[in-house]
Amino acid sequence: MQPLEPILTRQHPLEHSLWLGSFFPRTSRRKAPNLLAVLVCAVTLSAGIAQAQVSVAPAPGRSPPEPSKPALERQEIRAQLLPRRYTTLAAEIGAKIRRLPVAEGAPFAAGALLVSFDCSLQQAQLQKARAELDAAEQTFKTNQRLLELNSVGQLEVDLSRAAQARGQAELGVNQAVLNKCAITAPFAGRLAEQKVREQQYVQPGQPLLDIIDDSVLELEFLLPSGWLGWLRVGNTFQVQIDETRKSYPAKFIRIGARVDPVSQSVKVAAAISGKHPELIAGMSGRVLISPP
Repeated sequence: MQPLEPILTRQHPLEHSLWLGSFFPRTSRRKAPNLLAVLVCAVTLSAGIAQAQVSVAPAPGRSPPEPSKPALERQEIRAQLLPRRYTTLAAEIGAKIRRLPVAEGAPFAAGALLVSFDCSLQQAQLQKARAELDAAEQTFKTNQRLLELNSVGQLEVDLSRAAQARGQAELGVNQAVLNKCAITAPFAGRLAEQKVREQQYVQPGQPLLDIIDDSVLELEFLLPSGWLGWLRVGNTFQVQIDETRKSYPAKFIRIGARVDPVSQSVKVAAAISGKHPELIAGMSGRVLISPP
């Protein structure tokens, strides 16, 4: 007797699929691929998150990485020598330059004559104002005497008094103009640049000379704002000047009032200690300083 085979093996493939369809509804067969895709995406996403957490987390026994330092702390600090005081002298009147007694680059003392103008016209106007004032004073005195004799009225006396006051004002104006015919040094220093020459006619406001006070040379440079915790006025350091290839002692004399948020830096000023004739304004160098 021939053994019985399973019914499933004797069925036609089409019949086999129809038989399976009787156990699984049609709607389940449609949703199965979609559910499988969702499960695959969820597993992939979970694996990615776990891998990212593993890569971010520091290794056992190691501290987390320190934040990066400002760019200014990773490069050398440069500084420039500047004079303590400097200014540009300009003409206050329109006149011809008669003398420039101080040569370019030469030193001078406070109050020394730097520019002399040809003020013959202004001198003549001053003499004219003096003569007019003398006449006004004589007229006023005469009218006062005549008023006592009832020969003139009070109006004439008042007008002569006003003329006298006007003459005094004119004399003061001309004297002030004449005082501007010479320019003296406001402080001791050196003549950095001559912008004009003798016998040249200049206009009011025209720049004439650049002068500096190099008795004390100062340094201006930027420091990281993170150093403000220990930086104090009076702290000392060294600066190496490129032109002389020497190092000089210096100390902080001013600290800026605000921090630049972009560069995370603060402007400071320092003064070089002692007298060094080889140093002049405009030289630059490298600041030798490090935080404690």
